[in-house]
Amino acid sequence: MDDTEVINRIGALVDEEHALEKGAGSNPADEATAERLKAIEVALDQCWDLLRQRRARREMGQNPDEAAVRSADVVERYQQ
Repeated sequence: MDDTEVINRIGALVDEEHALEKGAGSNPADEATAERLKAIEVALDQCWDLLRQRRARREMGQNPDEAAVRSADVVERYQQ
């Protein structure tokens, strides 16, 4: 997946997240929606991590295509 594909994936996930949040309105999300929102959050974290990896590899003169999606366990443990 190249940078453009990662960015497009991020955009699609954000659009879906916004649609789900808008659909719930001021009501709490049902269980299925809450699970999907959590899955989107993890997928977004993975996409952003992959994009950062690709950019860092490129900056260091390495092949960005060797960057890989890290597991949810890894990206969800990052300190903000």
